[in-house]
Amino acid sequence: MKQFRDLLLSEATYKALDKLKFETPTPIQAESIPVALDGRDLIACAQTGSGKTAAYVIPLIEKLLLDEEACGLVLAPTRELAKQISDVVHELTIFTPSISQAVLIGGTDMERQLKALRRGPRIVIATPGRLTDHLRRRSIALDYAKFLVLDEGDRMLDMGFAPQLDVILKYLPKSRQTLLYTATLPANVKQLAAKYLNHPIHISVGPTSQPV
Repeated sequence: MKQFRDLLLSEATYKALDKLKFETPTPIQAESIPVALDGRDLIACAQTGSGKTAAYVIPLIEKLLLDEEACGLVLAPTRELAKQISDVVHELTIFTPSISQAVLIGGTDMERQLKALRRGPRIVIATPGRLTDHLRRRSIALDYAKFLVLDEGDRMLDMGFAPQLDVILKYLPKSRQTLLYTATLPANVKQLAAKYLNHPIHISVGPTSQPV
């Protein structure tokens, strides 16, 4: 894939890409988007700033356009990253108003999050701690979360979120597509992938094989 136009994307997504002046994909986008569109589980190693957010948001949008009942869940280790992901989702769904989002993070108004959930978002972006809070309150159901993204998987484990991930994954359907993005691939991330991904494709871009 040399250009985004080489992919079979929806016209609405192409309009959003054109508005953002996105023509040539970054290496991680070129490698991972076709795999994600094909429905395969994926482990993608790439440094921060490599364009990995769009690398999973674009295929996620396309999958949700094809399956109107499904929703997607994106887990991020920090509030700051969750907000950045939300911004990318907003930019790429500007011409697909049917795909709404909710951001579930700590340090923000819970009532506002509950209102967003009642509107039935198609994409939920969350930190593990706040999402488990909502699961305990039964304010969110993940029965139709057929697409899961674990962003910055190495940081998620370094910050001690493994127990929350175990809880969250129990609420997700077993038949789903899971994408794991990480800057490094230490043993604990490999164990996480073996536990939750189904015969994943491995992609590595740049010097990402060892933790700093």
